[in-house]
Amino acid sequence: MNKIIDGKMIAEQIKNEVKEETARLKEQGVRVTLAVVQVGSDPASGVYVKNKKKACEYVGFESLSYELKEDTSQEELLALIRELNEKKEVNGILVQLPLPAHINEDVIIKAILPAKDVDGFHPENVGYLSTGQKGFVSCTPAGVIELLKRSGISISGKECVVIGRSNIVGKPMAALLLREDATVTICHSRTLDLKAVTKRADILVAALGKPKFITKDYVKEGAFVIDVGIHRGADNKLCGDVDFEDVIDHVSAITPVPGGVGPMTIAMLMRNCLESAKK
Repeated sequence: MNKIIDGKMIAEQIKNEVKEETARLKEQGVRVTLAVVQVGSDPASGVYVKNKKKACEYVGFESLSYELKEDTSQEELLALIRELNEKKEVNGILVQLPLPAHINEDVIIKAILPAKDVDGFHPENVGYLSTGQKGFVSCTPAGVIELLKRSGISISGKECVVIGRSNIVGKPMAALLLREDATVTICHSRTLDLKAVTKRADILVAALGKPKFITKDYVKEGAFVIDVGIHRGADNKLCGDVDFEDVIDHVSAITPVPGGVGPMTIAMLMRNCLESAKK
């Protein structure tokens, strides 16, 4: 196994699988359509939206794009979501986060039909995950599981530690690892003696949002490290939550930033959208 887990290559494999299935559906007269809604012109969101459109084009999806002004009201956004919910040809609805401060993200997420919630954020889909039933799973944690499996890293019976308890990554990540029969611990800002907990991990998932915070002092020798963080450093280079250079010689395998978890998130979004169309 390579020490550096190539998320770009694995994401490409998944997108190619989606592309083949999409072509088969097209032959049966079924088109897959993803609607992407962006409010305002946050530069990072703009990059993500562009990458999602590019991925749609690659796998053969139709993509509908809605770029709304910063001052769009919550009611206007809800009206658009209601319209997309009712459109039979739309299989997936994605509202790019973060939203402007005057719009309540929670209200918007709940407004999307669970069957079209390809981001896996709706409370109904979160409930399905918690109870081990079928539903859409948040794309980043789902991508991490695929990275581990396709890299030949066994999860069952392993001690896994997730640093971070967000609704988008930390909590669903822990639920998915549990589903794979791992023993799971979630750490957060109030965890006492973080190093003592993280050093037990066979698989360490860092999603805490602090650049290069995790050094080798936090990592068990020979562990598998998944870095979910993405930051732009003072030198304008991208880095993760893990100090890659410090940790690399200490671990069995690690995801880089960029080129690790990031491409997987978009690949899993494509897979979720395909699943929605198949249903």
